[in-house]
Amino acid sequence: MGFQETHALENARDSVALTSDVQDESFREPAADGYPLGGFTWRHASPDPQRPVVIINAATSVRCRHYSRFAAYLFVHNFDVIIFDYRGIGESRPKSMKHLQASWTDWGALDFEAMLNRAQREFPGQPIDVVGHSFGGCAAGLGASGSAIRRLVTVGAQFAYWRDYAPEHRWRMFGKWHLLMPLLTLFCGYFPGKRLGWLEDTPAGVVRDWSTPSARYERRPSGRVMLAKTGHLPFSNVRANTLAISISDDPYGTIPATERLLDYFHNAQKTHLRIEPQDIGEQEVGHFAFFRSAYQATLWPIALTWLQTGALAPNTPGRQVPRS
Repeated sequence: MGFQETHALENARDSVALTSDVQDESFREPAADGYPLGGFTWRHASPDPQRPVVIINAATSVRCRHYSRFAAYLFVHNFDVIIFDYRGIGESRPKSMKHLQASWTDWGALDFEAMLNRAQREFPGQPIDVVGHSFGGCAAGLGASGSAIRRLVTVGAQFAYWRDYAPEHRWRMFGKWHLLMPLLTLFCGYFPGKRLGWLEDTPAGVVRDWSTPSARYERRPSGRVMLAKTGHLPFSNVRANTLAISISDDPYGTIPATERLLDYFHNAQKTHLRIEPQDIGEQEVGHFAFFRSAYQATLWPIALTWLQTGALAPNTPGRQVPRS
């Protein structure tokens, strides 16, 4: 029986569990600088030092609740799970966005770092794994405690260098994210994405990082500040067994974009899996759909197997991208 058939049978059983009342608990956690962050935990009743805890890092300005079904899926497969919102987003949004100068580096070095500390405190002795979507994969390399990460799965992960966008979408995306977004942010004091139907409202510092047209993270505004303060970026702390998943019709997560970020994880063991939608019997997947429950039987088992074993299952859809 092939990969898809086997997991289709397994996930048929899992669907029953996922539609039952899988309970999560909300929490408040101070970031490394004291900023109050909100999120949710899926926690098994009995502690188990062999059970991993997974932290899910969201994409830029995507609420953590987008990942709830995937979190429940991991919980059913014997993981404890933490999802959270970066400062300025969802459960971590302040009353006013105009005075919040949060940056991408704040989201990684302060907010994600707080989740690493929470995982170690709330689940002592358990292995810590991370799933990072889009910028969430970059955030995984910005925490000072990155050495605590055992396994890392990224999906469409990159830090938005415009020349890496898919050629057929590049100029439209450049106009939207590198011209219009910063102009609206200058006018409003933050990016009013919700009113436009473009993601959540987004802090000005994040917009500056995203829209700066540099191929190097350390040349983004907050990256420059971090480098000046510490003399280095903490990506090299991460020694995790890392799977980077990219989808061929994702205009952000192209091969160059994925490889550009992977190159920062100097000390990690890295595998880059490139998937065509046709590999899983679909016409399109794109940048955001991986975590929708429609892909529970086809895409989710790839991440699950890596988190469970640190390897790809035989007959996994897609192909491995050779790395230099």
